[in-house]
Amino acid sequence: MRVLRNLEEVGPELVGGAVAIGNFDGVHRGHAQLVHRLLHRAGRVEGPAVVFTFDPHPVQVLRPSEAPPPLTWTERKARLLGELGVDAMIAARTDEQLLHLTPRAFFDRVLCQCLQARAVVEGPNFRFGRQRRGDVSLLDEYCLAAGIELEIVPPLGNGGRAISSSRIRACIQAGEVEAAMRMLTRPYRIRGMVTHGARRGSKLGFPTANLEGVDTLLPAFGVYAGQARMGGSTWPAAIHLGPNPTFAEAGAKFEVHLIGFQGYLYGEPLEVDFWARLRDIRPFDSVEALKSQLRRDVAATQQIAQRLAT
Repeated sequence: MRVLRNLEEVGPELVGGAVAIGNFDGVHRGHAQLVHRLLHRAGRVEGPAVVFTFDPHPVQVLRPSEAPPPLTWTERKARLLGELGVDAMIAARTDEQLLHLTPRAFFDRVLCQCLQARAVVEGPNFRFGRQRRGDVSLLDEYCLAAGIELEIVPPLGNGGRAISSSRIRACIQAGEVEAAMRMLTRPYRIRGMVTHGARRGSKLGFPTANLEGVDTLLPAFGVYAGQARMGGSTWPAAIHLGPNPTFAEAGAKFEVHLIGFQGYLYGEPLEVDFWARLRDIRPFDSVEALKSQLRRDVAATQQIAQRLAT
């Protein structure tokens, strides 16, 4: 899986194949269905399967105040697409020049000149070019004239509704990480840097890694079961996201207890998967009551880890 940052990096090994264009935020099951068809088309034309995406999301450049918080960062998006079989992802830097290309100019530059596409695979809601003026009807017209195969992949449903990044985002914002996981190809994951905290968790017998610098969407406040990942190692993790009312702390914290971990984490990057929401944040009458609940949270996390491992 190759990751390119601009079209000028495209070499001869990446032209003449099948191309899909979009944001692919979250790389959900709907995206996986589209990639499956992309790979099929790439095989038909005997060329590479290439995804062209944008970094950052175009709305972040055009209307920053309206930009949705992302579900994935570029490197993770590339890993997930690579797992699905994509040969290369072009994460083009989103700038005014790219965004102001007319649909015709965008089609000619990206698909014809740079990628020399022989097949294009998109969803029915695909839009392209300045002010999103191009749609699949116009794309069909351009592809037909250029001799490029075009396949429109219908949306994939879940619970009677189409799977989409916005729907997954709403689930995560509500703390419904299990519902989100059913629509994603992998559990929802965030990343951050481990920083020094109040060390209260260690005093309680449940040391935590305090995360800061998260650059994707955080779930709603609550206690979650999940998995922490650093390097090539993983640990089941009980996750606290929000204030600590038992100690009259109103500020939100992101604390991760790595079950079974012993070592030094400060200053290290940590990735965290969310498996399930365990409970709401609430105050406890005593420290002992809090510790008893923390033991139950850890036990519940271990049970979920065992279930997922089987």
